[in-house]
Amino acid sequence: MRPKITCHMITSLDGRLRPDRWSGPAGASMMDLVHRVYDDTAGQFEADGWIVGRKTMADYLGEIPDPVLLDAPSVRAPHVGSRGGRNLAVAIDPSGRLRFEDDNVDGDHAVVILSQRVPDSTLARLRERGVSYVFAGADGHDLADALEAVADALSVRHLILQGGAVINGSFLAAGLIDEVSTLIAPAIDGLSGIPAIFEHDGGPDSRPAAGQHLRLISSQTLEDGVIWLRHEVRRG
Repeated sequence: MRPKITCHMITSLDGRLRPDRWSGPAGASMMDLVHRVYDDTAGQFEADGWIVGRKTMADYLGEIPDPVLLDAPSVRAPHVGSRGGRNLAVAIDPSGRLRFEDDNVDGDHAVVILSQRVPDSTLARLRERGVSYVFAGADGHDLADALEAVADALSVRHLILQGGAVINGSFLAAGLIDEVSTLIAPAIDGLSGIPAIFEHDGGPDSRPAAGQHLRLISSQTLEDGVIWLRHEVRRG
């Protein structure tokens, strides 16, 4: 069984995800507020770790340019490193681009979700650095199978999905989000094209949220006017 997924994001009033673009509330720094409020609320979930896309994790680790991939997928077993009781930092990286130097990301144990086209040399490099890995099918897009593999291999019950927008959109379209936790900052971006909470690359008739209905669990007003909304996702 896959873990529960809570999508936990902080956004401007117009749903944008670039707090470096936002002006701060009166008498406060927006970036300080974002980090403080986001981390404090995330900790209240008592989850087993967090999960992000490759681009978000690359801000921590850097990337290997143009990794070589196999011509055809190859089925291999997942690998579990030494977790040591730590929470998990899970990255979705189908091509194996992320530059792990060890298995530590902000104090959490690194886990990477790969496609079956990464070569054995990539897997050997990850094992040498103590990083755990599982596979998400031939192209790295089978998120449901990957989440089940993470749950089985590492005894995970709950992960916090932290973006970016495209990964959030992929989880939404796959019906893998169980709760949406939204921190609304007292700020407006306003510029067209800035990433929003969910972005799914589909045609004009695509409806990635179809059949998924939100039920409000709670709403709170936090410091400096930040609003915290929590919604359960119901399907069918």
